[in-house]
Amino acid sequence: MGKARKKNRTHKKVEEGENPNAPKTPKTFVMRSGEVGHSVMGLVNDIRRLMEPNTATKLRERKNNRLRDFVAVAGPLGVTHFVILSRTEHGTNMRISRVPRGPTLSFQVKTYSLAKDIIAMQKSPKSPGLEFQVAPLLVLNNFGDSNEMKLMSTIFQNMFPPINIQTMQLADARRVVLLNYNSETKHIDFRHYNVAVKPVGISKSIKRVITTGVPDLQGFEDISDYVLRGAFASESDVEDGPESTVTLGQDFVGRNNRRQDQRAIKLVELGPRMELKLVKIQAGMCDGEVLYHDFVKRTPEELKAQKAERQKKSQEKAARRKTQEQNVVKKKAEKAAEKEAHRLATGGAPRKPEDDDEEEEVDTKGKRKRAAQDEGEEEEEEEEEEVPEYNDSDDYSDMGDMAHQFSDDDEEEFSGEDDDQMEGFSDDE
Repeated sequence: MGKARKKNRTHKKVEEGENPNAPKTPKTFVMRSGEVGHSVMGLVNDIRRLMEPNTATKLRERKNNRLRDFVAVAGPLGVTHFVILSRTEHGTNMRISRVPRGPTLSFQVKTYSLAKDIIAMQKSPKSPGLEFQVAPLLVLNNFGDSNEMKLMSTIFQNMFPPINIQTMQLADARRVVLLNYNSETKHIDFRHYNVAVKPVGISKSIKRVITTGVPDLQGFEDISDYVLRGAFASESDVEDGPESTVTLGQDFVGRNNRRQDQRAIKLVELGPRMELKLVKIQAGMCDGEVLYHDFVKRTPEELKAQKAERQKKSQEKAARRKTQEQNVVKKKAEKAAEKEAHRLATGGAPRKPEDDDEEEEVDTKGKRKRAAQDEGEEEEEEEEEEVPEYNDSDDYSDMGDMAHQFSDDDEEEFSGEDDDQMEGFSDDE
């Protein structure tokens, strides 16, 4: 029955024009960890706004929430990435993790500006319209060829939906997220812009007539005075540079932005604005082996010793698991023996092997009956949403090339002004 319903849903998607084999749209949970304060909470809300529509804008975290709680609901909700912001005595930190098995990138937020601060600095701020109904485009600049740079760029790319040049509509290019890496300072400049177009080769007065259609003639005796005022405008108002002028391949949003028209591209910053520094990369979900650390370096002898220590811990863990399984079997046998002794003490007949087989059969029938009832309840539902599966097709092959230089003990040994320890929930809590 389950396979038949899944097949019918697939046929329905094909009839509606949706490709069932298309890659899943990435979704991101943006959350805080611990007490962060009013300003960092505003940054969390701004990043949620930036990631729309593929995020939970009204996500609320509670004090008793743990990381495993969010991981448990990430699968059914189709969440692929976590962005976790926390605050310590050394500053603000941000972690970006791939759900459910990592890797995790840890950043220090050197400086940041909220969206409201960016808008307050603009002379003529624009109210946002329908830009946030479409995911932004991602532009990566100056990311090098090192292993950590490749992994970092891959994580950022997989946070946003892929672009198909053949089927993409020009009207969907409404916003841009720009990440620029500065090789000298090792900082990443994070910017968020709105994409707008405007006519070229005409004065500001004519642009206002073309774009709005309602010119303000107050203070002018004639429309010619309003138009001729462009002769006294600045050079930047009269004409835009050729480097920013393009020919529209499709109709774009806005008034009179038709195909084959010459328009100048204008980027209006929306915020937030951040300056990030990569601190470390962990192989797991906010834990696990440290693949890269910006401050701590290890010698070959230390690496060899750490590898032996990890193998020893893995063997001890496997031995404990085996011992626990043996204890469970032993306790079950003791419980069955006590039950049989009680039966004999109360005058009951000794238990035969046929009785065990009969009890197993009855239990199996009961399970089948309950399963049939559950299946009948599912069939009564008219539409059943398909639980999205995790897509492990992301290319993280570069992680294998990284030297396994660190262990989980690095956080304890690392201290000082550049301490990157993250407070808040972790997978161990």
